[in-house]
Amino acid sequence: MLAWFGFGTILVFLVLIISKKMSVMTALVLTPILFGLLAGFDVKALGKFALDGIKQVAPTGILLMFAVLYFATMLDAGLFDPVIAFIVRTVKGDPLKVVMGTAILTMIVHLDGDGTATFMIVLSAFLPIYKQLKINRLILASVVALGVGPLHLVPWSGTSARAISTLKTDSVHIFNPNIPSIAAGIVWVLFVAYYFGKKERKRLGVIEFEYNHKENLSAEQKHLRRPKLIIFNAILTIGLIISLTKGWIPAPALFVLASMIALMLNYPKLADQTKVLKSHGTNIFLVSSMIFAAGIFSGILTGSKMIEEMASGLVTLIPANHANLLPLITALTSLPASILFTPDAYYFGVVPILSETAIQFGINPFEIGRAALLGQMTVGFPISPLTASTFLLVGLAEVDLGEHQKHTFFWAWGTTIVMTIVAILTGSLSI
Repeated sequence: MLAWFGFGTILVFLVLIISKKMSVMTALVLTPILFGLLAGFDVKALGKFALDGIKQVAPTGILLMFAVLYFATMLDAGLFDPVIAFIVRTVKGDPLKVVMGTAILTMIVHLDGDGTATFMIVLSAFLPIYKQLKINRLILASVVALGVGPLHLVPWSGTSARAISTLKTDSVHIFNPNIPSIAAGIVWVLFVAYYFGKKERKRLGVIEFEYNHKENLSAEQKHLRRPKLIIFNAILTIGLIISLTKGWIPAPALFVLASMIALMLNYPKLADQTKVLKSHGTNIFLVSSMIFAAGIFSGILTGSKMIEEMASGLVTLIPANHANLLPLITALTSLPASILFTPDAYYFGVVPILSETAIQFGINPFEIGRAALLGQMTVGFPISPLTASTFLLVGLAEVDLGEHQKHTFFWAWGTTIVMTIVAILTGSLSI
């Protein structure tokens, strides 16, 4: 019965946000509470589940709050101005080249497997260009979301690490067989980017103009520019990214420290610091508050055991005479599962059940891990309301979550399907 309440929570939440009947934040909080009450849990229990969820996402909330502040400070200081000017001069106002460049840069940056850092770097560089050329910002969010997908299968990403640890194996058995699928996924993403770019070129045309970023700045923005500090800001940002990928300092503490250093050295005057904080305060609040709302959502679903029951219920739907299709079913449902399950719930809750079922039917359990990684919180994490970085993506791209999901979902599922076909052809998955 709990499984039905869990599926009901997810379904009602998605309907509410896609139909725009309720804000994402409100739906994240009220939907699980309502279904929790209907499932028979009292207010005290639901409060505990919600608090547990908030505690779990608190480090991420702090990370994103100060990460947005850091990169907003860098934008105000003008760190990305030369990059933006170079890209615009290179693409010469061609929307097709801009969209293709977005996809390529996203995949290059995401070699480190860190979605949060990728979103901040790529969106900071490209959002002004999309605004300047009037390219649909939903395309920006979609292409960046699609770009990180195939590269998120690298063994050092958090998602792959979960799969490898759950199955008690290594990257040789999980990552290596999927390499051809990853290559196919990259080709698919470039194809989709080309398709989007062609449509935008047809709609907008190639805009010939001499780009002068300074001419597009307001007096307030010009006042906040710090061109003499660009080298220092670049060194600080590179050091930040290296520290982030190496894990020398916990990421939340790292961004708190870096944002304070950036703010103090670029704007030593209190009046200027106040201007920066006020100008970005709304965006910082929206991103960080959404994270804590998502913590309540996942906390109630996890604490009430709804997610656990949903996992068990899904397994029972597989008939014994079709057990050989278990890896294929896992792969094809892996992307939609990103909307239903947190990565911890799926890889530590669902995958063990699926892999044990596979063993009972004589199937290599590693195939379940490889199949799951073709979509669940790899290709799927940038559209999932259960991951904090999704809200960072839509927040920085300045698009609505529901619109982003509608615009991206089937293209992302296409990535999973393409990678699944190649996985079957290359023997990574069997049917």
